[in-house]
Amino acid sequence: MQLNESQQLALGTYTSVTNQEPAAAVPLLQRSEWNVQIAIAKFFDGEAPDPVAEARASLPSSTPPPQSIRRETLLNGLSSFPRSPLASPREPAPRIVPQPESQETYRPPLLFSFLFTPFNILFRLFTGSLSLFGYIFPFLPRLLPAISRGTTPARSRTGRRPLNPRDTAARFAREFEEEYGTHDLPFYEGGYAQAYDLAKKDLRFLMVVLCSPEHDDTSTFVRETLLSQEVVNFVKDPPNKLILWAGNVQDSEAYQVSNALNCSKFPFAALIVHTPQDSSTSMSTIARITGLQPASTFVAKLRTATAQHSAALDRVRATRNEQQATRNLREEQNSAYERSLAHDRERARQRREAEAAQVRAEQEARAKADAEERQVQKAEQWKRWRAQSISAEPGPGVKDATRVSIRLTSGERVIRRFAENVEMEELYAFVDCYNVLEAGEDLSEATEPSGYKHHYSFYLVSPMPRVVYDIEGGGTVAGKLGRSGNLIVEPFSDEDDEA
Repeated sequence: MQLNESQQLALGTYTSVTNQEPAAAVPLLQRSEWNVQIAIAKFFDGEAPDPVAEARASLPSSTPPPQSIRRETLLNGLSSFPRSPLASPREPAPRIVPQPESQETYRPPLLFSFLFTPFNILFRLFTGSLSLFGYIFPFLPRLLPAISRGTTPARSRTGRRPLNPRDTAARFAREFEEEYGTHDLPFYEGGYAQAYDLAKKDLRFLMVVLCSPEHDDTSTFVRETLLSQEVVNFVKDPPNKLILWAGNVQDSEAYQVSNALNCSKFPFAALIVHTPQDSSTSMSTIARITGLQPASTFVAKLRTATAQHSAALDRVRATRNEQQATRNLREEQNSAYERSLAHDRERARQRREAEAAQVRAEQEARAKADAEERQVQKAEQWKRWRAQSISAEPGPGVKDATRVSIRLTSGERVIRRFAENVEMEELYAFVDCYNVLEAGEDLSEATEPSGYKHHYSFYLVSPMPRVVYDIEGGGTVAGKLGRSGNLIVEPFSDEDDEA
């Protein structure tokens, strides 16, 4: 079946709330006209009978009724459950949600209270008489359930303070233990609606026990039947898959449950379970035990009811387990695919980062090489420009000239005379530009490179005794060397470059 976009959205919202399989959810959504809120209410509260179907069934028909009815759903397929004409009758078990504790009862203004006081008195007399007749004739509350439920709140009826479902269950367990002593019954620590939902979800039997402290048989039922070892063992036996919920009808929630289950006699016990024979969401009452019952009879009735429906529940559990295994396998496959995809993405990311880093390194190396080449070119241009401004060597007739013998890094020795007032920088420039001067090229058009500051890459050192003549010290050649001097050109070492 192809679903449009709105139907797919409704199906996704419904399954996320109810955790029901899509195959079973689609028919329920179709019956709810794809209204998600109505479908969720039907899932938890059970579907009400279709009035159109009931009207059609009430019409006389010339065709004989079928011997058995076979219902087929998307959940059960062709192996759905046949309804046997000998099967025990089942009643729908509604989901009861008590009135919230924070919800306050509406109180009319004082003037309206005085005006409607006579009608209120008449209504109380009428409902009181109905309650009296209901006590004398137990079948009347079942014939008139709407009236028998009454309209007065729980506190005005019993004087007990209404609590939330969990606190009400804790109060019942505490009062039960104070009255009958310690016991081994595993009462469910929550409200009826929570126990109902858990039984529906886990395909377990919900055993509801309703007690009325005002009834004479309550104490005997609890001590001789409910607390008997046979009943306790049956309730606690894990293969029976029982959830035990009990309540005091003086509490609002238990009172509403008793009305919903048509309880007319105490003590009362009922067994509720999911019935896939009816629909994929139905919960039905499959056993009702009223009045005093011996423990063996009580357990026998429970065992008979559970045995009649265990096979159907086992088939549903097997179907759910198979679907869950398929879902787990699909999730594991998706998870493995996602991990593999993430691993491939990580490898691709690392490869891209490595390629980008390599490209950046190549660009930086190329930029550094270009910068060094431009620096060398500017240094050569500076030497050509500086060579043309070096002063000429003084002639032999100049008496105050300084004779300097220089041994270059190539091993060549150069002897030159310098005027008395020549600075040490001039001597450095002569050594640095010696090759340009020896080439004898025309330097008239040489220009100073822009944005370039020249740094000499050597020292001039006197060997004996060792004295370094650097430019930072300043001074003239004659002032440093006197009439003559022997110098050695020492290039900068790596330590000097770092310094």
